[in-house]
Amino acid sequence: MNIRFDKLGVVIAAIAAYAAFLAPFATFRANRIVPGQARSILEALPATAGPLLLAIVVVAALVALFRTALVLRLAASVVALAALALLVGVAGTFLTPAGNTFARVSPASGFWILIFVFTLLLADVLTRLNLSPWARVGVLAAVAAAIGLLLVSGAWNDLSILKEYANRADSFWAEGSKHVTLALGSLLAAVVVGLPLGILCHRVERLRAGVLNVLNIIQTIPSIALFGLLIAPLGWIAAHVPGAAALGIRGIGTAPAFVALFLYSLLPVVANTVVGLAGVPRAANDAARGMGMTDRQRLFGVEFPLAFPVILTGIRIVLVQNIGLATIAALIGGGGFGVFVFQGVGQTAMDLVLLGAVPTVALAFAAAIILDAVIEMTATKRRVETA
Repeated sequence: MNIRFDKLGVVIAAIAAYAAFLAPFATFRANRIVPGQARSILEALPATAGPLLLAIVVVAALVALFRTALVLRLAASVVALAALALLVGVAGTFLTPAGNTFARVSPASGFWILIFVFTLLLADVLTRLNLSPWARVGVLAAVAAAIGLLLVSGAWNDLSILKEYANRADSFWAEGSKHVTLALGSLLAAVVVGLPLGILCHRVERLRAGVLNVLNIIQTIPSIALFGLLIAPLGWIAAHVPGAAALGIRGIGTAPAFVALFLYSLLPVVANTVVGLAGVPRAANDAARGMGMTDRQRLFGVEFPLAFPVILTGIRIVLVQNIGLATIAALIGGGGFGVFVFQGVGQTAMDLVLLGAVPTVALAFAAAIILDAVIEMTATKRRVETA
C-alpha cells in the first residue's frame, strides 16, 4: 500500500497536534489585569465538548497529513474552524463563575495556533481550486457573515475581548471611523497627487530618478519618527497661518498622522504608475499614432487603461499599508484602533490590545482580498480587449 503524505499537511498536522494536546486553549483570570491560569481543551470545555473538539482536530489534521481530495480537505478545514469558533465561546461561559462580572476568559496560544493552521489549510485548498475573483469575494463575504452571526447571537459574549468591547462600544466605533478615514483619506490624497506625478515622471526621464529617490528616502523613515518630525512644522503653521487651526491643522492629532500616511503612500502610487505606463506595448502606441491620436488621447485612451492593473496594484499596497500604519497615529492623538492597542499595553490588558489589533488585521485582510480580485478582473478584461 502506497501511502503518500502532503508536504504542507505534515507541517499542519504536527503544529495542530502540539496546539491541541500541549498548548493551552484558554486563559482564566480573576480580573482583567492579573496573570492568567492556562486551561487545556479538556479543562476549558464541558465533559462532552472537549473530547469532541479534540476528535475534530485529530481528524482534520489526518485529512491534511495525507494527500486527500480537495473537497475533503475543504470540508475538514471548514468544520475545524467552525468548531473552534463555536467552542471558544462555550469555554468562556464554562470557565466564568456564575454572576461574576470581573473574571476574564481569553483564547490562549493553542486556540490561535489551531485557527492559524486550519486557515492555512483552507487557504491552500482555495488556491488549488483556483477560484474566480468573484468566488473569492464570496468566500470573504460568507466568512464575514458567519462571524457577524456569532457576534449577534451572543455566543462570544463571555470572552474577555467582547467584555472590553461592551465597556467601550461607543468609543470603539468612533475610533474605527477615524481609523478608516485616515487610511482612505490619505490614500485618496496620494492618488490625486501621485497619478499626475507618476505620469510626469514617465514622460520626463530626468525628473524620474530625483522624484523616486526622494520618495524612497521618505519611505525609509520610521513611522514614529516621521510623526514626530511633523509636529513642529504643523504646530508652527497652526500658530502663524490664519485659519489653519480652524481646519484642524495642529502639531498633534489627525493632521500629522494624515500627512505622514500621505507621504508614505506616494512611492507605491508614483512608482507603479511609472512601471505601468512603461509596460504599455510599443505596438499599441504606434497604432494609436497611426490613427492620428494626440498625446493626450493616447494617454487616456490607450496607455492609462493598459497600465491600470499595475497602478491598481500600487493602490492595493498603499491601502493595506495605511490600515496598519494608522494604528501608530494614536501615539500623537490621531485616534484609530491604535488607541485600544496602546491603552492595553499601558494597562497590561492584552484583551484590550486585541480589541484594537483584531479589527485592524481584519480590515487589512479584507481590503487585500477585495483589491486582489478587482486587479485580476481588470487585468483579465484588458487582456481580452487587446487580444
